[in-house]
Amino acid sequence: MKTFACICGNRLFFDNTSCLACSRKVGWCPECAAIRALEPTADGRFRCTGEDCGAALVPCRNYALEGVCNRMVVTGPETPESPLCGGCRFNRTVPDTSVPGNRAKWAQLESAKRRLLYTLDDLGLPYGTAEDGYDPPLCFDFKADLVREKGAWHRLGAVEHVYTGHASGRITINLDEADDAERERRRINMNEAHRTLIGHFRHEIAHYYWELLVRGRCEDACRACFGDHDDPPYGEALKAHYKSGPPDDWPQRYVSAYATMHPWEDFAETFAVYLDMAAVLDTVGHWGLETAIRPLDDFDRALSTYRHVGISLNEINREMGLLDVVPEVFVAPVVDKLRFIHELIRTASRDAGGTTEPGEARA
Repeated sequence: MKTFACICGNRLFFDNTSCLACSRKVGWCPECAAIRALEPTADGRFRCTGEDCGAALVPCRNYALEGVCNRMVVTGPETPESPLCGGCRFNRTVPDTSVPGNRAKWAQLESAKRRLLYTLDDLGLPYGTAEDGYDPPLCFDFKADLVREKGAWHRLGAVEHVYTGHASGRITINLDEADDAERERRRINMNEAHRTLIGHFRHEIAHYYWELLVRGRCEDACRACFGDHDDPPYGEALKAHYKSGPPDDWPQRYVSAYATMHPWEDFAETFAVYLDMAAVLDTVGHWGLETAIRPLDDFDRALSTYRHVGISLNEINREMGLLDVVPEVFVAPVVDKLRFIHELIRTASRDAGGTTEPGEARA
């Protein structure tokens, strides 16, 4: 992720809502596609201070009222009183903020979602709502497990579990995934190399793109690369995976143990790694740690750079007793699958009219 500059010269970060040096309010300007200092105007709105911008802006409803967003909305004659930004408009279900701690968890979910959308936009990937003409339409459910009230004797002990997943464009994230301790407990129990909020978003959006870009379009090519997604049925594959676990030789063919469960999961895990690569290379290029390279521009060079960066970051993390940043091993079958994802994304970006400015959420 890039950093930005306040008009006072202080560095601004992607999640900032104010400048720590001059105390100016800051936010994401969709016209600049950047975090900018905001100048209040006489009509109660704001003006972007970005050079050659000056857009008239109002804060997203979830910025102004909930404090979980930092995006602004360009004002116009039809702008509602409390508009939702280009990211928050995809929310179908949000947490109950009357429950202590839920607002803080929601803010973490929104932060991860904003980073996801930034990368999708940088890659020029299409996404949208039903009103935008997308089938399936994208939306998000951020939900918590439901525990029945003890006073309801006929439901005593009953619990409704929320499963993180994807179905027909709807991405559901269990709110407990924003609890660091709970998420780490689940990571250890499931023997996962990684379990992060941004990782959930990247994995689940991959299922969305299978529906949007593969189903009915290039299923045969996808079968040739990842296996037959119709045989065995997903439910049977899921049960078999949790009963027997991955095959012993999975590192020689798959990007993760979970990718062995079913071709759909292999596709999603590989797609998520491609998004990891795009995001990390964007960051290291900005900081001058490596020559800036976008995977869409040169896949082989990008993968080589990502391998080198991954080894370096892993060794740094090991010196600090932390998890590896890049746990994947890029053996030939994994590279072939990543190349399939690369061609899929490149085609989708071209068909959508090329890449947008990084971080520019579609309206």
